[in-house]
Amino acid sequence: MVAMMAMVMALNALAIDAMLPALPAIGKGLGVTVANDRQYVISVYIFGTAIGALIYGPLADRFGRKGVFVPALIAYTIFAIGCGLATSFPMLLALRFGHGLVSAALGVVVVAVIRDLFSGDAMAKRLSLIFLVFMIVPIIAPSIGAGVAALAGWRAIFLVLAGMGLVMLVWLRRLPETLDPADVRPLDFRTMVAGWATVTRHRRAAGYMLASGLMQGALFGYINSSEQIIAEVFDAQALFPLIFACVAVGIAIANFSNAAIVERFGARRVSQTAVFAFMATGLAQIVAAMSGAETLVMFTVLMMVNVGLVGFIGSNFGSIAMEDFGHMAGIASSYQSFAKALVAAGLGAFIGQQYDGTTLPLAFAFLSSAVVALLLVLWAERGKLFTRPGTAPKSPL
Repeated sequence: MVAMMAMVMALNALAIDAMLPALPAIGKGLGVTVANDRQYVISVYIFGTAIGALIYGPLADRFGRKGVFVPALIAYTIFAIGCGLATSFPMLLALRFGHGLVSAALGVVVVAVIRDLFSGDAMAKRLSLIFLVFMIVPIIAPSIGAGVAALAGWRAIFLVLAGMGLVMLVWLRRLPETLDPADVRPLDFRTMVAGWATVTRHRRAAGYMLASGLMQGALFGYINSSEQIIAEVFDAQALFPLIFACVAVGIAIANFSNAAIVERFGARRVSQTAVFAFMATGLAQIVAAMSGAETLVMFTVLMMVNVGLVGFIGSNFGSIAMEDFGHMAGIASSYQSFAKALVAAGLGAFIGQQYDGTTLPLAFAFLSSAVVALLLVLWAERGKLFTRPGTAPKSPL
């Protein structure tokens, strides 16, 4: 069951990272004349997942986990085939948005299934195993995409995704419905809107939610422009899958390390320290970019550190933002995922479009994102940073 859920989540990561090496071929095949426009293949998919995150939680609580899983996987397969058959770039972008919209269900329902079956340490263990597999995907996905594109062209990547969707659809027949009938909840739009408003008005939740979106946006900005930077700035297109894998290792290590230290030092101390370190590394990236002597090794090491620091920030910011919503966890989690992903997708697309043939726009974007995120955290915590575990200010809720 853990392997099944991990592979479901892997479908989402593959739909993003496997595309990266094929972006030049997609642009050439569909007549894209502005190189930066190729990045929209990634951006519109992420926008789709952001919007989808808002709707699938309530649907899974009303119609059951398989009642959402099965239609989502069928739609995932259909949209993947459609993308592979697209005859124009606008058509591909529209299909990619739809692909992201239905793919959002996969991550939302996986967490719901695990929560249905396990609790406490048992749940944490299963989720850790699932995310272990999930974090390996960005390391190998570009190599998969590059290999498939080299053998059969870029359209075959989408057909491979469709094939994997069909395999998962067959495999999911073995999954029983995990939602207890007693926990079925009616769709109540007024209740959902009231929940969204409560989260928005909650100072600490809103601050950390937006700050998390900004840090994810910096990461998406790197993902959007990574292929162009490696190919054009450092003339190392053939090494792109390897470089991307090295950088992805950073966030995998950070997630494992965070799990080991967060209970000892507290989510606030760990994440807030990581923001300051992110700013320092951002400054180092700016200096390297402006020196005229930046090498591929230097760029890779700095990116590995900064992307790794996102691993110490994202999950901890998310847990802090959810502290006061145990009574409405489903609605709050769905809304926060939507808001963070929407901010991240918009900022990531903006950062990617600033690419000008150098690494300087990305470096400035990393530093700026960290500074604004720190200001949001200061506002959320009323100016108090590095509070010890158990001493965080209590909410009126």
